[in-house]
Amino acid sequence: MASNLEALEDWAGVLLSRLEPGERSKLARTIGQELRRSQQKRVVAQRNPDGSKFAPRKQRNLRGKQGRIRRKLAMFRKLRTASYLKVRGDSNAVTVGFTGRIARIARVHQYGLKDRAERGAPDVRYEQREVLGFTDADLDLIRDGLIDHLSS
Repeated sequence: MASNLEALEDWAGVLLSRLEPGERSKLARTIGQELRRSQQKRVVAQRNPDGSKFAPRKQRNLRGKQGRIRRKLAMFRKLRTASYLKVRGDSNAVTVGFTGRIARIARVHQYGLKDRAERGAPDVRYEQREVLGFTDADLDLIRDGLIDHLSS
């Protein structure tokens, strides 16, 4: 995957150097939004970039007060929204990622780190779930977006 990304970078670098900074910014924002949509769809499907499923949540006691059973909800339901998954694009770079407290939560899951579920709780090692990452389809999306922009 890294070699595919480097090959795309080498190929696109020559083409991007011919564009004006304003055009590169416009292209960066467009590609960034498409990448965000792609990442959101992958998170909704609960898939890692390599196509494998996210590691399941640990079992918990789902009974709350007076015998009610809480529904099991998909992981990262709010994380995938545009208000948390930010896109920044300028004439030099495109970034799709999280900021603030949400970035810390996403990083813990992305790399499978230790964290506390709540204040005063013991440290727990989380399973690795790659919330952000490139798939082959994402690399094709970047290439096609660049070709479409240059041809118009």
